[in-house]
Amino acid sequence: MPTLRYAARILFTGILLAVFSVATAQEYPRKPIRIVVGFPPGGGADSIARLMIARLSERLGQQFVIDNRAGASGNIALEILAKSPPDGYTLMVTTPTITVNPALYDKPGYDPINDFSPIALMATTVYVLVVHPSLPVKSVRELVALAKAKPRQLYYSSGGNGAAAHLTLELFRSMTNIEIVHVPYKGVAPAVIALLSGEVQFSSGTPNATMPLVNEKRLRALAVTSAGRSAFAPDLPSVAEAGVPGYENTAWYGMLAPAKTPRPIIDKLNAAILAVIALPDVKAGFANQSFEITTSTPDEFAGLIKTELVKWAKVVKSSGMKVE
Repeated sequence: MPTLRYAARILFTGILLAVFSVATAQEYPRKPIRIVVGFPPGGGADSIARLMIARLSERLGQQFVIDNRAGASGNIALEILAKSPPDGYTLMVTTPTITVNPALYDKPGYDPINDFSPIALMATTVYVLVVHPSLPVKSVRELVALAKAKPRQLYYSSGGNGAAAHLTLELFRSMTNIEIVHVPYKGVAPAVIALLSGEVQFSSGTPNATMPLVNEKRLRALAVTSAGRSAFAPDLPSVAEAGVPGYENTAWYGMLAPAKTPRPIIDKLNAAILAVIALPDVKAGFANQSFEITTSTPDEFAGLIKTELVKWAKVVKSSGMKVE
C-alpha cells in the first residue's frame, strides 16, 4: 500500500509542521524586533511606528527598533522586507505606496502580493482639498465647473510625481473628466508655499498640514477625501457628498511581515497591535496627529491591498504618470 504510506507521511509531516509552528509562536519573540520604515523620521509611517513601539515592547517582552530606510517612495524599505527571513523579527509599517508603486515603477523590487504577509491595518488619515483664497470657488462643484470652463488653466501642486497630493488629485481628475495641470515640487513644504503664494491654485494635504492655514484664512477648504465626513474637519463635506459620487482616498498605515511568516506569529502580532492601539495614550497620540484608528484581520488587510492595486493601476495608467 505505497500510496497510503505516502499519504500517511504527508499527513504526519503536516502535523509536525503545525505543531512546530504553534510552538514557535508561543516562544516568539525571543529577541528584538526591527520595524522598517520607508520614509524619513517625522512622516506618517514613522509617527505611527513611534507611537506604538513602547507599548508593543511591554506587551511582547522584547524591544522594538525603528529602522528608517527612506528612498524611492518606500521601495527601498519594501525590498528589504521582501528579502528578510520570514521569522517575525523584521516587520514594516507600510502605506498605500505598496499599491501605487508597482504601476509607477518598471521594477519596484518586490511583488506586492507574493512577497509579504499582511498583519494588520492600524490607521487612516484623510486629505483636505484646499484652494487659494483668490480662486472664485467655494465648493467642489464650483471647482469642477471652473476647471471645465478653463481646461488646463488651473494648476495644482504636490510634493512630487507619485506623491499623495498628486495621486489624490489625479483620482479627482479621472472621476470628474476635467483637465488640470500638475506642478510637482521637491517636497511637501515647497508645494504648500507655492499654493500660499498663488503660484498654483489648489492642492490637498492632511488636516494637520492644511487646517491651521484654513483657520488663518490663508487657504480655503472645500472637502475631505474620505467616504464620509471626518472627525478632524467635521464641518467639511466629503468629495463624494459634494458632487463626485464614489470618490474616496485616504492614507492608510498597516504592518507587514515577509511572505511565509508562520500564521501563528502573524496572528500573535495582530492581536498585540490591536490591543496596543486600543490603549488610551496610544489613541490620544493617534488623534493628535489626525490618525483615525482603523483595524483589520490579516486577511482583511490583504484584501485591501489587492483592491487598491487595481484602483491605482487604473489611475496611473489614465494619467500617464511614471517615475524613473
